[in-house]
Amino acid sequence: MRARFLMPSMDMTDLEEAVRLARAVASDDFVSSFKFGFALGLSAGLPAAVRAFRAFTQKPIVYDHQKAGTDIPDTGVLFAKTMRAAGIDEAILFPQAGPVTLEAWVKALQDAGIVPVVGAVMTHKGFTQSEGGYLSDAGMLSAYELAAKLGVRKFVVPLTKPAVAESVAWPEGSVFYSPGFGAQGGDPHAFAQLPEHHLIAGRSLAAATDAAAYVRQVAAEYGAP
Repeated sequence: MRARFLMPSMDMTDLEEAVRLARAVASDDFVSSFKFGFALGLSAGLPAAVRAFRAFTQKPIVYDHQKAGTDIPDTGVLFAKTMRAAGIDEAILFPQAGPVTLEAWVKALQDAGIVPVVGAVMTHKGFTQSEGGYLSDAGMLSAYELAAKLGVRKFVVPLTKPAVAESVAWPEGSVFYSPGFGAQGGDPHAFAQLPEHHLIAGRSLAAATDAAAYVRQVAAEYGAP
């Protein structure tokens, strides 16, 4: 059975604003979790932000440092300890620093009890070499494959590039998180083959005059693949 959910992205610096927005949608079953980015993490502090959210929801909090996993292998343990101390449930890695860093950071998160989520290809144009970017297309896809071998079962795939989801032999039980919904124009209907798909909504949700109504509208249009 296929399932689709919405993951609100708290891409803002004002913790009170983030709490107001999240409170408006947290009780909706279509909302699976909340994603924190560096803006909220650096301005409010991750521990404080997590505490504020835990006052009204127990849904998972996913941290996206935009982009973590690009440093030397040894710093993975420090990152994992920081995530655990803050109360983060899952952390997103984009291992552009290579396979040695990927393996070290995934293991560090696993050892700390944090669920690793691995992405490789970003939503915008000009990222991989085939688009005029710096990074090898094959190298980025191989990052997903190595992550799967390391036991990762949650992956970030760009909603603006359906071919990425079709280019990897994903392990059974995989779960997918997709940026590129709303403002970037990604189409969830192009990903009907994914068994569990979480659409990441940031700017479009924040700009909605009625956040709860926005979530209901998205659920009605995209909730049943």
